[in-house]
Amino acid sequence: MAVSCKREACVLAVLVGLCIAARTVVAGGRIDDGLVLDWGHGNVSPDGQVISLYLDRDSGGSGFRSKDTYMYARTDLQIKLVPNNSAGTVTTCYFMSEGSWANHDEIDLEFLGNLSGQPYTLHTNIYINGTGQKEQQFHLWFDPTTDFHTYSVVWTSLHILVLVDGTPIREFRNNANKGVAYPSSQRMRLYGSLWNAEDWATQGGRVKTDWSAAPFVAQYRNFTAIASSPGGYSYYDQEMDATAQQNMKWARDNYMVYNYCADTKRFSNGSPPECYMP
Repeated sequence: MAVSCKREACVLAVLVGLCIAARTVVAGGRIDDGLVLDWGHGNVSPDGQVISLYLDRDSGGSGFRSKDTYMYARTDLQIKLVPNNSAGTVTTCYFMSEGSWANHDEIDLEFLGNLSGQPYTLHTNIYINGTGQKEQQFHLWFDPTTDFHTYSVVWTSLHILVLVDGTPIREFRNNANKGVAYPSSQRMRLYGSLWNAEDWATQGGRVKTDWSAAPFVAQYRNFTAIASSPGGYSYYDQEMDATAQQNMKWARDNYMVYNYCADTKRFSNGSPPECYMP
């Protein structure tokens, strides 16, 4: 009987530990339960479901941040991008650490606006200890301005995944044991913003922002975050299955328009080492 009680106590302790390690944060009621307006002219809809960010010439844009910070997490956020002529504008959703900029970590999703009828570019990048230069860019297989679509970041001790409507488009694996830096030591907060970057965002800065179309508006809804401990006690801390890998190959073969690993002009002495790792 004493042995049985000890076993039950051990099982209970493990379960409690797992619950603490993999807590769930869901802003399923009001979006401002999990996100807070941080700067500029933004607002929350009266029913609490949608955050709208605004950009005009005077405001310089607007943004929000998550109330919580995370050390490994999955976040999902639905976004409806600036419609019509969005050239020069950048709509963002990204993880970033706090503290010194010189040593910051960041997982970056930036939606680069374009002229009416031209596709948005989803620009992704990863910074570790202040160093980025890991850009991959994609066009989307739908019009992201007519409805909300779900953009997800999965950041675990195993890898970083970027997903669009559940389809993985990018994986950055943790190869720290092979000498490749990986964000694993700094907690990060989720941010979103809409701002003017006409000097570089659209066709390398050749197309400027048309302020006669302002105010520009991007909308966010249905934010969820699942936080996990560095121990990785979470259902999503696992390898992609064959279907997910096939879906990612389809997205990359058909919609990736820039990959730093293939930029021989930029890396004339050879691509970074992670480009050759499985």
